[in-house]
Amino acid sequence: MPDGEAGKRWAQALAEWAIPEPILARAPESPWGFPPEIFATNARDEDTPSIRRALEALPDDGSGSVLDVGVGTGAGSLPLAAKASHITGVDESPNMLETFARAADEAGVAHDEIQGSWPEIAGRTKPADVVVCNHVLYNVAELGAFALALTARATKRVVAESTDVHPQMSLNRLWKHFHGLERPQGPTVQDAINVLKEAGIGARIEHWHRERAQRTADRQLIVAFTRRRLCLPAECDPEIDRLLADTSVFRPSAMSTIWWDAP
Repeated sequence: MPDGEAGKRWAQALAEWAIPEPILARAPESPWGFPPEIFATNARDEDTPSIRRALEALPDDGSGSVLDVGVGTGAGSLPLAAKASHITGVDESPNMLETFARAADEAGVAHDEIQGSWPEIAGRTKPADVVVCNHVLYNVAELGAFALALTARATKRVVAESTDVHPQMSLNRLWKHFHGLERPQGPTVQDAINVLKEAGIGARIEHWHRERAQRTADRQLIVAFTRRRLCLPAECDPEIDRLLADTSVFRPSAMSTIWWDAP
């Protein structure tokens, strides 16, 4: 479907996050991707509005099915294992899929993995009671079409979790410090809601706060990840370490759960 005005504004706001070519050309390593070690956690222990909205749409007899688009390490779907007999994880990263598969085995839930980009690989997935999609929206320029493809695979509900603002905003001051570069301030989760509304999706939203202390990662990993994001050489690690406030820099606390029922 063609983008409406909200969709065009969303895509333009995301495009402004592109790293300038001169900086990217000098980067010692690719700034893209997420090391699973940073985000790995015992996801089954987390209780959030997103988990509750998904659980309430699954059957009580444990026979439910879940499709997790952008599965990562499984934080959005493994907590549903008590009511789901099968979870399908979709991700572009083979390392993330491997991490998810190991965690699903530990959780004792049947699972399969599909590597690829949504919605291009949507046709390879089966319909599921609940489709979950955590921390992906800010990576999607054509958000309306993306969300409609999620809806097409859900028989009961779609649940998406997102930070209220772009997750890379936490690095804006470091971009200014190292590169003298002013980074964008948008888009926001409300802009995403506007795109969904424009696409004909009657999404509901619940704002909440996540405790930053819930997830920790090795400080050295955080510093190295930050350095790659900033397109800097390894010799900048001590200065990055000094400037980073804490290891929750990639875990903003202002969150939103967005959900809508299948037609």
